[in-house]
Amino acid sequence: MPTGKEPKGNDTKTLMSFIIMAVIFTSVINIFMAALTSRHSQEISYTEFLQMLDEKRVDTVERQVDRLIVTEKQKEDGQVGIYSKPNTYIVGAVDDPELTDRIIASGATQYSNVENNSVIYEFMTSWVLPSVLIYIVVTLLMRSFAKRMGGGSGGPMSFGKNTAKIYAQKETGVTFADVAGQEEAKESLNEIVDFLHQPDKYNAIGAKLPKGALLVGPPGTGKTLLAKAVAGEANVPFYSLSGSDFVEMFVGVGASRVRDLFKQAVTNAPCIVFIDEIDAIGKSRDNQMGSNDEREQTLNQLLSEMDGFDSSKGVVILGATNRPEVLDKALLRPGRFDRRVIVEKPDLKGRKAILDVHVKNVKLSDDVDLDAVALGTSGCAGADIANIVNEAALRAVRLGRDKVNQSDFMEAIEVIIAGKEKKDRILTEKEKKIVAYHEVGHALATAMQKNTMPVQKITIVPRTMGSLGYTMQMPEEEKYLMSKEEMLEQITTLLAGRAAEEVIFNTVTTGASNDIERATSMARAMVAQYGMSEKFDMMGLESIQNKYLDGRNVRNCAEVTSAEVDAEVLKIIRECHKKAIDILNNNEEVLHKIAAFLIEKETITGKEFMDILEEKVSVEI
Repeated sequence: MPTGKEPKGNDTKTLMSFIIMAVIFTSVINIFMAALTSRHSQEISYTEFLQMLDEKRVDTVERQVDRLIVTEKQKEDGQVGIYSKPNTYIVGAVDDPELTDRIIASGATQYSNVENNSVIYEFMTSWVLPSVLIYIVVTLLMRSFAKRMGGGSGGPMSFGKNTAKIYAQKETGVTFADVAGQEEAKESLNEIVDFLHQPDKYNAIGAKLPKGALLVGPPGTGKTLLAKAVAGEANVPFYSLSGSDFVEMFVGVGASRVRDLFKQAVTNAPCIVFIDEIDAIGKSRDNQMGSNDEREQTLNQLLSEMDGFDSSKGVVILGATNRPEVLDKALLRPGRFDRRVIVEKPDLKGRKAILDVHVKNVKLSDDVDLDAVALGTSGCAGADIANIVNEAALRAVRLGRDKVNQSDFMEAIEVIIAGKEKKDRILTEKEKKIVAYHEVGHALATAMQKNTMPVQKITIVPRTMGSLGYTMQMPEEEKYLMSKEEMLEQITTLLAGRAAEEVIFNTVTTGASNDIERATSMARAMVAQYGMSEKFDMMGLESIQNKYLDGRNVRNCAEVTSAEVDAEVLKIIRECHKKAIDILNNNEEVLHKIAAFLIEKETITGKEFMDILEEKVSVEI
């Protein structure tokens, strides 16, 4: 298995290059220093030196083995306090026994018996030491530069190499048994694993191994986990990278990394190459506004490499993205990514299987009902469910228990949905009363309609995600379709909180902002997407962009039509709003009773809510 290091031959070449560079640089410095020194030192004859002594112009005399270094006294320039720089002269050494007396007589200072440095010492200090220092400094700078540019921990010029992390089966420790709720995806990928194990079986019938498989789905659904599971099942080298690892500041670096990656992969075939967030380099080249030379060059190299390698050797490319609509068409064609594996959010059965995987190492009490927990986590991805299990375990420890019970799981679901309770936020009595009637309005509208989910809990305790209270509904079964009647009743339920404020307090507050947003979004979807408007029949007026991310709607109609859509949406909102007010007016007495109970208790269960409601209905009968 490759370690990502360069061969020794390349290391030797790099070392020689640095030695040559250091020697050249040191030579330039020595030549410059010699020229700089020579500009201030001038050779004179011994006779001229004696004349300077007689004229008492000498300040210091430094005796060396073969010469004298003479420094002339400073001269005044005619201005007070300003002196010119003293000249330095070099005089050849002469055997003159009277020289010492002459120097003393002239008043100069003599440095006697000063020996010149040895040749070896001068060579070490002038050449070897600077070269070593230059080599060390440049090496450290280049390594720092390489790391900053994403070059990993290789040599000074290794920022063009790939940064793939290689996992073997014993390192990932993940198999298909660890992936739950994605049976269809596992079935599609299991063929790749089986081909890597038994290629002859497929080659005998003429089947070829898919060159690539693209894992597509929302965040948190387990795309990376599935890729690791494929490597774990196949027991082959696993190269894991992110799309952003290829894109650098310098044009050509990403393409170089792609080439290096595929070279390693082919050398170590059979193996699996996993590129997470492949949309970072695989965006469509049609968008000229977002053009990027480095990214496009990297994409072109990736396309070329995927065409160039032989799939019979057992190299499989796995990509993962939650934005398949932005990928380049050339990347998605057969022969590159032959297979698209959809990794959706799990259904009820899948969520139960995911819970079973994550509670293996969690101590559970006897009252835990995982089916009820799975039902309450509708719309959650695998990562959300793992987080809920962990939150439940943390709550059990926080409350001093050694096992996790059902209440821990239900509270964990609420923490994920609405945030933690804000016990330090104290509402005034008036605000508390308004919030209580608002939430009971939601619950009462739910109970008085046929096609709604039953109430699980009502609370007026503020939460960290901004809600001052909420009404939690729990589905009785998993549903995949929603009728027009169900959508209208859900909009009515959302608007019943504001309706309760109007009926009881004859005013409105800001507390219904999220309800209004959700109700408007649902009404607009009815008109523009689901064909539930008589005026527009089954005409599609909006489409969904970024299906697996924010699911933002994009208008597909003219401005005039858009204005008519707004009018239809307003019509639905007004009808549902009126229906909510009618429901509350007809049940005002029970609204007061449940609200008073909620103000006292702050939190009531769905059973307590239904008991009060049924008691009132039976009394009236």
